[in-house]
Amino acid sequence: MISQFALLLALTAALQCEDLNNLSLPAVNIAAVESIPSGPYKPTAGTPQNGPSQAQMQLPAHCRVAATLTPSPDSHIEIEVWLPTETWNGKFQAVGNGGWAGAISFPAMALALREGYATASTDTGHKGGNALFGIGHPEKVVDYAYRAVHEMTVTSKAIITAFYGQKPAYSYWNGCSTGGRQGLMEAQRYPEDFDGIIAGAPANFHSHLHASDMAITVPVLKDDSKRVPAEKLALLNKAVLAACDGNDGVKDGLIQDPQKCSYDPTRLLCRGDDANDCLTAAQVETVKNVYAPTRFESGEIIFPGKAPGSEHSWIMLHGKQPSPISVGTFQLTYQDPDWDWRTFETDRDTKLADEKTGFINAVDPDLSKFKARGGKLLLYHGWDDFGIAPENTINYYSNVLKLMGPKQDDWLRLFMMPGVGHCSGGTGPDQAGFMAAMERWREAGEAPDKIMVFRTDSSARVDMTRPLCPYPQVAGYKGVGSTNDAASFECRLPAEERR
Repeated sequence: MISQFALLLALTAALQCEDLNNLSLPAVNIAAVESIPSGPYKPTAGTPQNGPSQAQMQLPAHCRVAATLTPSPDSHIEIEVWLPTETWNGKFQAVGNGGWAGAISFPAMALALREGYATASTDTGHKGGNALFGIGHPEKVVDYAYRAVHEMTVTSKAIITAFYGQKPAYSYWNGCSTGGRQGLMEAQRYPEDFDGIIAGAPANFHSHLHASDMAITVPVLKDDSKRVPAEKLALLNKAVLAACDGNDGVKDGLIQDPQKCSYDPTRLLCRGDDANDCLTAAQVETVKNVYAPTRFESGEIIFPGKAPGSEHSWIMLHGKQPSPISVGTFQLTYQDPDWDWRTFETDRDTKLADEKTGFINAVDPDLSKFKARGGKLLLYHGWDDFGIAPENTINYYSNVLKLMGPKQDDWLRLFMMPGVGHCSGGTGPDQAGFMAAMERWREAGEAPDKIMVFRTDSSARVDMTRPLCPYPQVAGYKGVGSTNDAASFECRLPAEERR
């Protein structure tokens, strides 16, 4: 039964929705306003249908606002704001993008709307998922780097306040990959925008991430002897799991703490001719290069290597082209859409990318202003991430502690996810209630000492639950109970840190 408050909200909001056409905000053009009844999501004309199926997109009644923001003469930032008319929980959740963005994140907005949030997303000021938008358009690169998300946030809050007659009680950011970078950028540049930020697998060291990807991939693409086919990566992954899976006392196909796994790929070196059950000397060197950090000629680390256990997902070792996302950074760096990836030189091009595009990076560890206003930051990263080395997130977390002091867990926590790929997927449990944990933390002061995470099989049945533990703790088996049951595990520090 609908509550009196919800009924009043529904009646009032329904009358106010179309009135938002008349809302006047600086450098904002309201392009469309419409009241949408509850039911399956129906994309408007010209809207990319890149989200979940109709069956997955059952949405509550809401007011849809589309707007274009022009904070600079060359800006054209499109945003959408969805406002529940019957089920608003009094809060705002903005959602992030992936890669080079170029599209509004409708699926993530749908999830937020269904949980009662007013929600918003932006295309970050351009169309299309590559970096060509930034060639000859420096202001658009600034929009992508940080300005679009901030302007969207300010505008969305103004629209929310006008629609409901009150500000959101809490404002949250939820994003992964580029969305993780965007969240960290907000905490660093605009600490007043959000009360809580969830930043998953953040691509925050943008230029160095892409330089490392090129440093790994280009030598393989230029020399076929260095390529490692998928079946050999599966062989390598099986060997790594055999060596390290049991380190946590449980054989479950997951490496709980890859930092404690040391596997030498020369153990798979072919003793004779090349064969499917071994690695050639060139392939061993390729594998070692993936595990190792990418470095400048001086020895300084550019970006960490991939974690043991993630080998099955190293698609860059048997592809035909480097990642277009990574190539994009150097197209921007050289302002050349035809930049030839074969000319890549790690030292030279990383330094030049830092000079030309370094403002996209979100690596400043000084989050004191975000902390001072009560902000909470929840970081997470899958250990099997092939796109962004998970140690990068650990490094950022450690840099914050180094600058601000070792005891910051009242507002900052990191959760590493065994067996999980880039943002989700993989062999490990990847479905976690991060938003619920954030709300309890920010609103009720209940810090997340552990977060339950689960995995489903092909029939959508839950077949494994585990606790996610705040880093550097790991989930340790108690010695009794099913290894697929979270109750059989407890959060504990690694053995050497307990001494």
